[in-house]
Amino acid sequence: MDKKCVTLDTIANLCKRRGFVNQSSEIYGGFPNVYDYGPLGVLLKNNIKALWIRENVEKRDDMYLIDGAVLMNPKAWEASGHVDSFTDPMIDCTQCKKRFRADQLKGWEMKKDNKTGEWTIVKKGETKCPSCGGELMNDIRVFNLMMETYVGAVKDKQSKAYLKPESCQNIYLDYDWVKDCMRAKMPFGIAQVGKAFRNELTQGQFIFRLREFEQMDVQFFVAPKGADEWYKKWKELRMEWYIKTLGISKENLRWRQHPDEERIFYARDAWDIDYQFPYGWKELEGVHDRSDYDLKQHAKFSGKELTYFDAERGEKFVPYIVETSVGLDRIFLTVMFEFYHEESVKDVNGKEDARVVMKFPVALAPIKAAVLPLMKKPELVKKAKELFSELKKKYGYVMYDEIGSIGKRYRRQDEIGTPKCYTIDFQTLEDGAVTVRDRDSMKQERVKLLEVTRA
Repeated sequence: MDKKCVTLDTIANLCKRRGFVNQSSEIYGGFPNVYDYGPLGVLLKNNIKALWIRENVEKRDDMYLIDGAVLMNPKAWEASGHVDSFTDPMIDCTQCKKRFRADQLKGWEMKKDNKTGEWTIVKKGETKCPSCGGELMNDIRVFNLMMETYVGAVKDKQSKAYLKPESCQNIYLDYDWVKDCMRAKMPFGIAQVGKAFRNELTQGQFIFRLREFEQMDVQFFVAPKGADEWYKKWKELRMEWYIKTLGISKENLRWRQHPDEERIFYARDAWDIDYQFPYGWKELEGVHDRSDYDLKQHAKFSGKELTYFDAERGEKFVPYIVETSVGLDRIFLTVMFEFYHEESVKDVNGKEDARVVMKFPVALAPIKAAVLPLMKKPELVKKAKELFSELKKKYGYVMYDEIGSIGKRYRRQDEIGTPKCYTIDFQTLEDGAVTVRDRDSMKQERVKLLEVTRA
Protein backbone atom coordinates (compact mmCIF):
# COMPACT_ATOMS: atom_id res chain seq x y z
CA MET A 1 0.00 0.00 0.00
CA ASP A 2 1.01 3.63 -0.47
CA LYS A 3 1.81 4.93 3.02
CA LYS A 4 1.14 8.49 1.82
CA CYS A 5 -2.56 7.60 1.76
CA VAL A 6 -2.53 6.93 5.50
CA THR A 7 -3.70 10.09 7.23
CA LEU A 8 -3.46 11.26 10.82
CA ASP A 9 -7.22 10.66 11.08
CA THR A 10 -6.71 7.05 9.93
CA ILE A 11 -4.34 6.40 12.84
CA ALA A 12 -6.38 8.42 15.35
CA ASN A 13 -9.54 6.47 14.48
CA LEU A 14 -7.74 3.14 14.81
CA CYS A 15 -6.30 4.23 18.16
CA LYS A 16 -9.76 5.11 19.47
CA ARG A 17 -11.55 2.07 18.02
CA ARG A 18 -9.06 -0.48 19.29
CA GLY A 19 -8.22 0.92 22.72
CA PHE A 20 -4.87 2.59 22.11
CA VAL A 21 -5.52 6.33 22.59
CA ASN A 22 -8.56 8.54 23.07
CA GLN A 23 -9.16 12.19 23.90
CA SER A 24 -9.15 12.90 27.61
CA SER A 25 -12.52 13.77 29.21
CA GLU A 26 -14.33 12.78 26.02
CA ILE A 27 -17.70 12.44 27.75
CA TYR A 28 -17.46 16.17 28.53
CA GLY A 29 -16.47 17.10 25.02
CA GLY A 30 -12.79 16.45 25.53
CA PHE A 31 -9.92 18.71 26.58
CA PRO A 32 -7.68 20.25 23.89
CA ASN A 33 -4.24 18.68 23.32
CA VAL A 34 -4.67 16.12 26.13
CA TYR A 35 -5.15 12.38 25.55
CA ASP A 36 -5.61 9.18 27.57
CA TYR A 37 -3.83 5.93 26.75
CA GLY A 38 -6.12 2.92 26.82
CA PRO A 39 -5.38 -0.75 27.67
CA LEU A 40 -3.48 -1.49 24.45
CA GLY A 41 -1.89 1.95 24.29
CA VAL A 42 -0.38 1.59 27.74
CA LEU A 43 1.11 -1.77 26.80
CA LEU A 44 2.65 -0.42 23.59
CA LYS A 45 3.94 2.68 25.36
CA ASN A 46 5.47 0.58 28.14
CA ASN A 47 7.16 -1.66 25.57
CA ILE A 48 8.77 1.37 23.91
CA LYS A 49 9.92 2.64 27.31
CA ALA A 50 11.31 -0.76 28.26
CA LEU A 51 13.34 -0.96 25.05
CA TRP A 52 14.70 2.55 25.63
CA ILE A 53 15.65 1.80 29.25
CA ARG A 54 17.17 -1.52 28.22
CA GLU A 55 19.39 0.11 25.59
CA ASN A 56 20.35 3.29 27.44
CA VAL A 57 20.56 2.09 31.04
CA GLU A 58 20.52 -1.66 31.59
CA LYS A 59 23.09 -2.52 28.91
CA ARG A 60 25.49 0.15 30.11
CA ASP A 61 27.68 0.45 33.20
CA ASP A 62 27.95 4.24 33.06
CA MET A 63 24.27 5.22 33.34
CA TYR A 64 21.96 5.86 36.30
CA LEU A 65 18.15 6.06 36.18
CA ILE A 66 16.15 8.58 38.22
CA ASP A 67 12.50 9.57 38.52
CA GLY A 68 12.36 13.33 39.12
CA ALA A 69 9.40 15.20 40.57
CA VAL A 70 7.05 17.30 38.45
CA LEU A 71 7.26 20.23 40.90
CA MET A 72 10.61 21.92 41.50
CA ASN A 73 11.88 25.02 43.25
CA PRO A 74 10.83 27.93 40.98
CA LYS A 75 14.40 29.28 41.09
CA ALA A 76 15.42 26.33 38.93
CA TRP A 77 13.32 27.73 36.07
CA GLU A 78 14.84 31.19 36.50
CA ALA A 79 18.31 29.64 36.24
CA SER A 80 17.39 27.61 33.16
CA GLY A 81 15.96 30.67 31.39
CA HIS A 82 12.44 29.29 31.09
CA VAL A 83 10.80 32.08 33.08
CA ASP A 84 12.05 34.76 30.67
CA SER A 85 12.54 33.04 27.33
CA PHE A 86 10.33 29.94 27.07
CA THR A 87 7.77 31.75 24.94
CA ASP A 88 5.63 31.68 21.81
CA PRO A 89 4.11 34.62 19.86
CA MET A 90 0.32 34.76 20.13
CA ILE A 91 -2.34 36.57 18.12
CA ASP A 92 -6.12 36.72 18.69
CA CYS A 93 -9.08 36.94 16.34
CA THR A 94 -11.26 40.04 16.93
CA GLN A 95 -14.41 38.13 15.98
CA CYS A 96 -14.33 34.53 17.26
CA LYS A 97 -11.71 35.28 19.94
CA LYS A 98 -9.70 32.19 19.05
CA ARG A 99 -5.98 32.31 19.73
CA PHE A 100 -3.25 31.27 17.29
CA ARG A 101 0.51 30.89 17.14
CA ALA A 102 1.62 33.86 15.02
CA ASP A 103 4.62 31.96 13.65
CA GLN A 104 2.32 29.25 12.28
CA LEU A 105 -0.13 31.51 10.45
CA LYS A 106 -0.11 31.57 6.65
CA GLY A 107 2.63 33.82 5.31
CA TRP A 108 3.89 34.93 8.72
CA GLU A 109 7.58 34.75 9.59
CA MET A 110 8.82 35.38 13.11
CA LYS A 111 12.30 35.55 14.58
CA LYS A 112 13.10 34.73 18.20
CA ASP A 113 16.11 35.84 20.20
CA ASN A 114 16.98 32.54 21.89
CA LYS A 115 18.69 34.35 24.75
CA THR A 116 16.06 36.94 25.67
CA GLY A 117 12.96 35.18 24.36
CA GLU A 118 11.89 38.27 22.40
CA TRP A 119 10.00 37.81 19.11
CA THR A 120 10.10 40.12 16.11
CA ILE A 121 8.01 40.01 12.93
CA VAL A 122 10.07 39.36 9.81
CA LYS A 123 7.14 39.11 7.42
CA LYS A 124 3.46 39.76 8.05
CA GLY A 125 1.20 37.46 6.05
CA GLU A 126 -2.53 36.71 5.98
CA THR A 127 -4.49 38.94 8.40
CA LYS A 128 -7.74 36.93 8.24
CA CYS A 129 -8.61 34.40 10.93
CA PRO A 130 -8.06 30.83 9.60
CA SER A 131 -11.09 29.70 11.61
CA CYS A 132 -13.85 32.27 10.97
CA GLY A 133 -12.39 34.71 8.44
CA GLY A 134 -12.53 37.61 10.87
CA GLU A 135 -9.79 40.19 11.32
CA LEU A 136 -6.75 39.27 13.38
CA MET A 137 -5.55 41.73 16.00
CA ASN A 138 -2.55 43.85 15.07
CA ASP A 139 -0.65 43.24 18.28
CA ILE A 140 1.53 40.20 18.81
CA ARG A 141 1.56 39.08 22.41
CA VAL A 142 4.14 36.82 23.97
CA PHE A 143 3.02 34.07 26.31
CA ASN A 144 5.08 31.67 28.39
CA LEU A 145 4.61 27.98 27.64
CA MET A 146 5.07 26.93 31.26
CA MET A 147 1.96 25.91 33.21
CA GLU A 148 1.64 27.74 36.50
CA THR A 149 0.30 26.35 39.75
CA TYR A 150 0.33 27.38 43.40
CA VAL A 151 1.67 25.46 46.35
CA GLY A 152 0.41 26.16 49.85
CA ALA A 153 -2.65 27.64 51.51
CA VAL A 154 -2.33 31.13 50.01
CA LYS A 155 -2.40 31.86 46.30
CA ASP A 156 0.21 34.61 45.91
CA LYS A 157 3.53 35.37 44.24
CA GLN A 158 5.51 33.48 46.87
CA SER A 159 3.50 30.28 46.39
CA LYS A 160 3.70 30.24 42.58
CA ALA A 161 5.31 27.15 41.06
CA TYR A 162 5.45 25.52 37.63
CA LEU A 163 4.72 22.11 36.17
CA LYS A 164 8.02 21.20 34.57
CA PRO A 165 8.12 21.93 30.82
CA GLU A 166 11.02 19.53 30.25
CA SER A 167 12.48 16.59 32.13
CA CYS A 168 16.18 17.36 31.88
CA GLN A 169 16.29 20.00 34.62
CA ASN A 170 15.71 17.34 37.32
CA ILE A 171 18.87 15.66 36.13
CA TYR A 172 21.02 18.78 36.42
CA LEU A 173 19.74 19.44 39.92
CA ASP A 174 20.44 15.81 40.92
CA TYR A 175 23.85 15.65 39.20
CA ASP A 176 25.94 16.18 42.35
CA TRP A 177 23.79 13.86 44.47
CA VAL A 178 23.94 10.98 41.96
CA LYS A 179 27.66 11.53 41.36
CA ASP A 180 28.44 11.25 45.08
CA CYS A 181 26.05 8.49 46.20
CA MET A 182 26.84 6.25 43.21
CA ARG A 183 30.57 7.15 43.21
CA ALA A 184 30.18 7.80 39.51
CA LYS A 185 33.31 8.15 37.39
CA MET A 186 33.44 10.56 34.46
CA PRO A 187 32.09 10.12 31.86
CA PHE A 188 28.68 9.00 33.12
CA GLY A 189 25.05 9.68 32.37
CA ILE A 190 21.76 10.14 34.14
CA ALA A 191 18.60 8.95 32.41
CA GLN A 192 14.96 9.69 33.10
CA VAL A 193 11.50 8.94 31.75
CA GLY A 194 9.22 11.68 32.97
CA LYS A 195 6.14 13.80 32.38
CA ALA A 196 6.38 17.35 31.09
CA PHE A 197 3.77 20.04 30.57
CA ARG A 198 3.51 22.89 28.05
CA ASN A 199 0.75 25.37 27.43
CA GLU A 200 0.64 24.57 23.72
CA LEU A 201 -1.90 26.34 21.52
CA THR A 202 -1.50 24.11 18.47
CA GLN A 203 -4.37 21.67 17.93
CA GLY A 204 -5.25 19.09 15.32
CA GLN A 205 -1.98 17.15 15.56
CA PHE A 206 -3.36 14.26 17.66
CA ILE A 207 -0.60 13.09 20.07
CA PHE A 208 2.27 14.69 18.16
CA ARG A 209 2.02 17.95 20.11
CA LEU A 210 0.48 17.76 23.56
CA ARG A 211 0.03 19.82 26.69
CA GLU A 212 0.90 16.83 28.87
CA PHE A 213 3.48 14.46 27.44
CA GLU A 214 6.31 12.11 28.32
CA GLN A 215 10.01 12.49 27.59
CA MET A 216 12.89 10.03 27.70
CA ASP A 217 16.12 11.90 28.40
CA VAL A 218 19.80 11.09 28.75
CA GLN A 219 22.17 13.77 30.03
CA PHE A 220 25.69 12.45 29.59
CA PHE A 221 28.38 14.26 31.60
CA VAL A 222 31.83 14.38 30.02
CA ALA A 223 35.15 16.18 30.39
CA PRO A 224 35.29 19.20 28.05
CA LYS A 225 38.18 17.64 26.10
CA GLY A 226 36.15 14.52 25.30
CA ALA A 227 32.85 16.22 24.47
CA ASP A 228 33.21 16.12 20.68
CA GLU A 229 33.98 12.40 20.61
CA TRP A 230 31.06 11.51 22.89
CA TYR A 231 28.70 13.74 20.94
CA LYS A 232 29.50 11.86 17.76
CA LYS A 233 29.11 8.51 19.54
CA TRP A 234 25.68 9.36 20.96
CA LYS A 235 24.45 10.45 17.56
CA GLU A 236 25.39 7.04 16.17
CA LEU A 237 23.78 5.20 19.09
CA ARG A 238 20.50 7.04 18.87
CA MET A 239 19.96 6.52 15.15
CA GLU A 240 20.92 2.87 15.56
CA TRP A 241 18.19 2.44 18.23
CA TYR A 242 15.45 3.49 15.84
CA ILE A 243 16.60 1.23 13.03
CA LYS A 244 17.83 -1.89 14.83
CA THR A 245 15.73 -1.92 18.00
CA LEU A 246 12.41 -0.38 16.92
CA GLY A 247 12.64 -1.59 13.33
CA ILE A 248 11.95 1.80 11.75
CA SER A 249 12.83 1.97 8.06
CA LYS A 250 16.09 3.83 7.42
CA GLU A 251 14.45 5.63 4.50
CA ASN A 252 11.91 7.22 6.86
CA LEU A 253 14.57 8.73 9.14
CA ARG A 254 16.96 11.62 8.67
CA TRP A 255 19.30 13.95 10.54
CA ARG A 256 18.62 17.68 10.50
CA GLN A 257 21.10 20.17 11.95
CA HIS A 258 19.80 23.29 13.65
CA PRO A 259 20.84 26.41 11.71
CA ASP A 260 22.43 29.25 13.66
CA GLU A 261 19.18 31.20 13.98
CA GLU A 262 17.35 28.17 15.43
CA ARG A 263 20.04 26.78 17.71
CA ILE A 264 19.76 27.85 21.34
CA PHE A 265 22.56 30.26 22.21
CA TYR A 266 24.39 28.03 24.73
CA ALA A 267 24.46 24.89 22.55
CA ARG A 268 27.65 24.23 20.62
CA ASP A 269 25.73 22.04 18.19
CA ALA A 270 22.24 20.57 17.84
CA TRP A 271 20.73 17.92 15.57
CA ASP A 272 17.25 16.43 15.30
CA ILE A 273 16.21 12.95 14.26
CA ASP A 274 13.18 13.42 12.00
CA TYR A 275 10.62 10.91 10.79
CA GLN A 276 8.89 11.13 7.43
CA PHE A 277 5.19 11.14 8.24
CA PRO A 278 2.79 11.14 5.26
CA TYR A 279 2.34 14.88 5.87
CA GLY A 280 6.05 15.74 6.07
CA TRP A 281 9.24 15.42 8.09
CA LYS A 282 8.75 15.97 11.83
CA GLU A 283 11.10 15.96 14.81
CA LEU A 284 11.26 12.91 17.10
CA GLU A 285 14.41 13.46 19.09
CA GLY A 286 17.07 16.06 19.73
CA VAL A 287 20.76 15.31 20.24
CA HIS A 288 22.50 18.37 21.61
CA ASP A 289 25.93 19.45 22.76
CA ARG A 290 24.85 21.73 25.64
CA SER A 291 28.41 22.69 26.72
CA ASP A 292 28.73 23.48 30.46
CA TYR A 293 25.93 26.05 30.48
CA ASP A 294 23.35 24.16 32.55
CA LEU A 295 25.53 23.22 35.50
CA LYS A 296 27.10 26.68 35.58
CA GLN A 297 23.69 28.33 35.63
CA HIS A 298 22.37 26.17 38.46
CA ALA A 299 25.61 26.64 40.38
CA LYS A 300 25.25 30.41 40.00
CA PHE A 301 21.62 30.55 41.14
CA SER A 302 21.88 27.94 43.92
CA GLY A 303 25.31 28.80 45.29
CA LYS A 304 26.21 25.09 45.08
CA GLU A 305 29.42 24.05 43.34
CA LEU A 306 28.58 21.62 40.54
CA THR A 307 31.96 20.37 39.39
CA TYR A 308 33.87 17.13 38.99
CA PHE A 309 37.32 16.36 40.35
CA ASP A 310 39.45 13.99 38.29
CA ALA A 311 41.75 12.46 40.92
CA GLU A 312 43.96 10.77 38.33
CA ARG A 313 44.75 14.03 36.53
CA GLY A 314 44.35 16.34 39.50
CA GLU A 315 41.84 18.45 37.54
CA LYS A 316 38.58 20.06 38.58
CA PHE A 317 36.12 21.12 35.89
CA VAL A 318 32.47 21.78 35.14
CA PRO A 319 31.34 18.88 32.92
CA TYR A 320 30.00 19.37 29.43
CA ILE A 321 26.66 17.73 28.71
CA VAL A 322 25.65 15.64 25.70
CA GLU A 323 21.86 15.42 25.67
CA THR A 324 19.48 13.06 23.93
CA SER A 325 15.82 13.96 24.43
CA VAL A 326 13.05 11.81 22.99
CA GLY A 327 9.31 12.51 22.84
CA LEU A 328 7.74 9.20 23.89
CA ASP A 329 4.30 10.13 22.54
CA ARG A 330 5.90 11.02 19.20
CA ILE A 331 7.68 7.66 19.08
CA PHE A 332 4.34 5.99 19.80
CA LEU A 333 2.76 7.83 16.84
CA THR A 334 5.75 6.98 14.65
CA VAL A 335 5.38 3.29 15.47
CA MET A 336 1.67 3.40 14.62
CA PHE A 337 2.41 4.94 11.21
CA GLU A 338 5.44 2.77 10.46
CA PHE A 339 3.74 -0.58 11.05
CA TYR A 340 0.24 0.22 9.78
CA HIS A 341 -0.65 -1.77 6.66
CA GLU A 342 -3.78 -2.20 4.56
CA GLU A 343 -3.85 -5.34 2.43
CA SER A 344 -6.20 -6.99 -0.01
CA VAL A 345 -6.61 -10.68 0.82
CA LYS A 346 -9.02 -13.48 -0.03
CA ASP A 347 -11.53 -14.72 2.53
CA VAL A 348 -12.48 -18.38 3.10
CA ASN A 349 -14.86 -18.18 0.13
CA GLY A 350 -12.18 -16.84 -2.22
CA LYS A 351 -13.57 -13.29 -2.29
CA GLU A 352 -11.35 -10.20 -2.09
CA ASP A 353 -11.32 -8.73 1.38
CA ALA A 354 -9.42 -5.83 2.97
CA ARG A 355 -7.53 -6.29 6.19
CA VAL A 356 -5.80 -3.77 8.42
CA VAL A 357 -2.74 -5.17 10.14
CA MET A 358 -0.26 -3.61 12.55
CA LYS A 359 3.01 -5.36 11.79
CA PHE A 360 4.71 -4.54 15.10
CA PRO A 361 7.98 -6.28 15.92
CA VAL A 362 7.26 -8.88 18.61
CA ALA A 363 9.01 -6.81 21.29
CA LEU A 364 6.61 -3.92 20.65
CA ALA A 365 3.36 -5.85 20.19
CA PRO A 366 0.93 -5.05 23.05
CA ILE A 367 -0.61 -8.53 22.97
CA LYS A 368 1.85 -11.33 22.33
CA ALA A 369 -0.63 -14.10 21.48
CA ALA A 370 -4.36 -14.81 21.18
CA VAL A 371 -6.21 -18.03 21.98
CA LEU A 372 -9.33 -18.73 19.93
CA PRO A 373 -11.62 -21.74 20.29
CA LEU A 374 -12.96 -22.57 16.83
CA MET A 375 -16.51 -22.63 18.18
CA LYS A 376 -18.11 -21.83 21.52
CA LYS A 377 -18.44 -25.47 22.52
CA PRO A 378 -17.77 -26.46 26.16
CA GLU A 379 -15.03 -28.97 25.34
CA LEU A 380 -13.21 -26.50 23.05
CA VAL A 381 -13.63 -23.59 25.47
CA LYS A 382 -12.22 -25.67 28.32
CA LYS A 383 -9.14 -26.65 26.32
CA ALA A 384 -8.68 -23.09 25.00
CA LYS A 385 -8.78 -21.60 28.49
CA GLU A 386 -6.21 -24.11 29.68
CA LEU A 387 -3.90 -23.01 26.86
CA PHE A 388 -4.68 -19.34 27.62
CA SER A 389 -3.59 -19.83 31.22
CA GLU A 390 -0.32 -21.47 30.17
CA LEU A 391 0.52 -18.85 27.55
CA LYS A 392 -0.03 -16.05 30.08
CA LYS A 393 2.75 -17.59 32.16
CA LYS A 394 4.98 -17.58 29.10
CA TYR A 395 4.15 -14.23 27.46
CA GLY A 396 2.39 -12.15 30.09
CA TYR A 397 -0.13 -10.38 27.86
CA VAL A 398 -2.36 -12.81 25.98
CA MET A 399 -5.94 -12.34 24.73
CA TYR A 400 -8.80 -14.84 24.75
CA ASP A 401 -11.60 -14.37 22.20
CA GLU A 402 -14.57 -16.64 21.51
CA ILE A 403 -17.02 -14.12 20.00
CA GLY A 404 -17.84 -14.08 16.27
CA SER A 405 -16.55 -16.08 13.32
CA ILE A 406 -12.93 -17.21 13.36
CA GLY A 407 -12.23 -14.95 10.36
CA LYS A 408 -13.49 -11.85 12.17
CA ARG A 409 -11.48 -12.77 15.25
CA TYR A 410 -8.33 -13.08 13.15
CA ARG A 411 -9.00 -9.61 11.71
CA ARG A 412 -9.40 -8.15 15.20
CA GLN A 413 -6.03 -9.55 16.24
CA ASP A 414 -4.41 -8.34 13.01
CA GLU A 415 -5.64 -4.82 13.71
CA ILE A 416 -3.97 -4.69 17.14
CA GLY A 417 -0.79 -6.40 15.92
CA THR A 418 -0.93 -9.75 17.73
CA PRO A 419 1.92 -11.85 16.23
CA LYS A 420 0.41 -15.33 16.77
CA CYS A 421 -3.09 -16.77 17.06
CA TYR A 422 -3.65 -20.25 18.52
CA THR A 423 -6.89 -21.94 17.44
CA ILE A 424 -8.34 -24.89 19.35
CA ASP A 425 -10.52 -27.16 17.22
CA PHE A 426 -12.02 -30.64 17.56
CA GLN A 427 -8.89 -32.19 16.08
CA THR A 428 -6.96 -30.73 19.03
CA LEU A 429 -8.94 -33.01 21.35
CA GLU A 430 -7.72 -35.99 19.34
CA ASP A 431 -4.08 -35.23 18.48
CA GLY A 432 -3.07 -32.65 21.12
CA ALA A 433 -2.05 -30.13 18.44
CA VAL A 434 -3.19 -26.56 17.84
CA THR A 435 -3.40 -24.42 14.70
CA VAL A 436 -0.89 -21.57 14.88
CA ARG A 437 -1.54 -18.63 12.56
CA ASP A 438 1.19 -16.10 11.75
CA ARG A 439 0.01 -12.47 11.62
CA ASP A 440 2.18 -11.24 8.74
CA SER A 441 2.06 -14.19 6.35
CA MET A 442 -1.33 -15.56 7.54
CA LYS A 443 0.17 -19.04 7.16
CA GLN A 444 -1.13 -21.74 9.48
CA GLU A 445 0.57 -24.82 10.84
CA ARG A 446 -0.24 -27.55 13.33
CA VAL A 447 1.96 -27.57 16.43
CA LYS A 448 1.83 -29.84 19.47
CA LEU A 449 0.51 -28.13 22.60
CA LEU A 450 3.60 -29.18 24.53
CA GLU A 451 5.80 -27.26 22.06
CA VAL A 452 3.54 -24.20 22.21
CA THR A 453 3.63 -23.94 26.01
CA ARG A 454 7.30 -24.84 26.41
CA ALA A 455 9.19 -21.92 27.99
